[in-house]
Amino acid sequence: MVKVTIKEVQLTNGETIAYREREGGDKKLLLIHGNMTSSKHWDLVLDTMPEEYKLFALDLRGFGKSSYNTLITSIKDFSDDVKLFVDELGLKDFAMIGWSTGGAVAMQFTADYPGYCNKLILLASESTRGYPFEGKISVNEEPRRFSSYEDIKRDVIRTIPVQTAYDTNNVELLKLIWNAVIYTKTQPAPELYDEYVQDMRTQRNLAEVHHCNNTFNISHHSNGLVAGNGLVDQINVPVLVLRGDRDFVVTAEMTRELVEDLGAKAKFVELKDCGHSPLVDDLPQLLNEIDVFLNAEVFK
Repeated sequence: MVKVTIKEVQLTNGETIAYREREGGDKKLLLIHGNMTSSKHWDLVLDTMPEEYKLFALDLRGFGKSSYNTLITSIKDFSDDVKLFVDELGLKDFAMIGWSTGGAVAMQFTADYPGYCNKLILLASESTRGYPFEGKISVNEEPRRFSSYEDIKRDVIRTIPVQTAYDTNNVELLKLIWNAVIYTKTQPAPELYDEYVQDMRTQRNLAEVHHCNNTFNISHHSNGLVAGNGLVDQINVPVLVLRGDRDFVVTAEMTRELVEDLGAKAKFVELKDCGHSPLVDDLPQLLNEIDVFLNAEVFK
């Protein structure tokens, strides 16, 4: 088995970013995790990806072993951290995979900082138009699209119950949530699943991430809350869009928006019999699509 080392690096903005580095060949691949996860959730990929790839999987600010000194207010805050991270490591000419919220971070980074990412993979990614947050302040009201961070912090559907589960180590509730929307068919091995749940509890920015997703929009369309800034046009690398046909988190409509906004630079592949975590549902299928894309000269 190839060696994976956990390291950390100090950023010039005062944050400390922890990351997993896996030995490999000349093909560099940067892995960006999503909400309620960290670099820990890439472990099956780190263990199984062909050895021609050198892998870097970081913990975003406020996740895993990374610091959380300054509040996150936008997806750009995460992507700017990624820029400082790759500069500290001297990384250039690498491919990126962004999973779920990590897809938004990867898109923002690629748009803002050309010349770093050579190919982009969006795995079960939120839309170029963000991920709307609908919630309730009280149990008796109808769910509605929130517009403010303060309301998201007070939400009684997703924010408060999950944060309480984090704080009280309510493993049963966290597994119940993931089994209902993510591990709907296949679950990780029991010991690994327990590790994932404890890793979830390292998140210190749950409401902030919901707010960032709610207000993210690099398209040319309004997302019902904010106007798009058109930064999608600055993504000028080949993009592979992957979504499982059983994904209950990212809808088919979100992926349609993503593909439409990216245009000819993007190719969509549906992962068969996979939910929001193809890493657990069908790792060989996922790795095959990644490997084919990264080794292809151009889209066919």
